[in-house]
Amino acid sequence: MSAITRGRRIGNLYFSGTEIRDLLVAWVALGVAFALFFVGGAAGIDRIVAAGVVLPLAVSLVTAGTGFLLHEVAHKAVAVRYDQVAEFRADRGMLFLAVMSALLGFIFAAPGAVYHRGRVTPGEQARIALAGPAVNAALLVVFVPVFFVGGVLGNEIVTLVGERGVAINVFLAAFNLIPYGPLDGRTVYRWSRLVWAITFVPAALLTGLLVFVFGLGFSGPF
Repeated sequence: MSAITRGRRIGNLYFSGTEIRDLLVAWVALGVAFALFFVGGAAGIDRIVAAGVVLPLAVSLVTAGTGFLLHEVAHKAVAVRYDQVAEFRADRGMLFLAVMSALLGFIFAAPGAVYHRGRVTPGEQARIALAGPAVNAALLVVFVPVFFVGGVLGNEIVTLVGERGVAINVFLAAFNLIPYGPLDGRTVYRWSRLVWAITFVPAALLTGLLVFVFGLGFSGPF
């Protein structure tokens, strides 16, 4: 068996080989999708190529990839805390859609989900759902100093990592709190409309302001 298929235990969380594989596939696919999105889709691929491909992809993996991975691990961790059997599964069709939509200049990112089984109350189910967006909000705070440090150092790449880290994580928090389909927001909304509003409205407003008004994350060479 390969190192990946054997599975791994990190703290009190066990990740099966299949789960690790799915997390890695989704991590890479989202890295590619967000790299394409920030250059405006297919029309901006030449900017990625001119930068050597590796660096643009690395920036995307560190920002979008980290935001996605920790979002899903947070769901798993809280589910396990409530004595659930929880495991992430990638959705290959949605990953394909994420990359294709990014090529067209927009992005729809729903790469998969943490599936869990066991008895939970509606409140516990909502807290499991809220864990992912909460981690993205925390990562937003982490990336803000990176952005300012990059500016102080005059380092364009560090600044870009900070910008994209903020933009992607605030976007992921708001997007996942939309009360539709399999997204986290639907679970939270059904449990408490007040809690949903308190979490979704600020995230949505901040996303609109930072990403779609000020264009945060779209500056830089790629």
